[in-house]
Amino acid sequence: MFLNRSVPQPHPKVETKSPTASPNYVGLVRFLMQPFLESPETLSVDCEISHTLKRAWIRIAFDSTEKGKVFGRGGRNIQAIRTVIAAAAEVAGQSVYLDIYGSNAQGREGTSFDEDREEQSPPPKTRERRGNDGPRPIPITKPRFR
Repeated sequence: MFLNRSVPQPHPKVETKSPTASPNYVGLVRFLMQPFLESPETLSVDCEISHTLKRAWIRIAFDSTEKGKVFGRGGRNIQAIRTVIAAAAEVAGQSVYLDIYGSNAQGREGTSFDEDREEQSPPPKTRERRGNDGPRPIPITKPRFR
């Protein structure tokens, strides 16, 4: 019998998993991704776990027409999925890498999400020079009073 009740005691019937057990990443990814897909049968998930490095590599592929729904506005959906997977890996004492492969008709198979993001970034804007179309208009400014 313990007099100090502020120290939590483990429940005798609760089983704790050993830290060496890794989560079912394939099942977790399928569970998180399928609500975003109109045709969930196109989802392909591959997981590779290295117990010596304590890392997991997850590769997913789906139809490229579903890309917008999976990524979400500003990548919010895919970031939330990455966060949940990273939390599950952290509980198991692992780190996780999620690669997303698209399948376009132009032969873009095998490109990851990060590579897509780099290619889609707009080029830096440059100022257009005006030709000798005449004098520039003078901006009208209000006088300042203190």
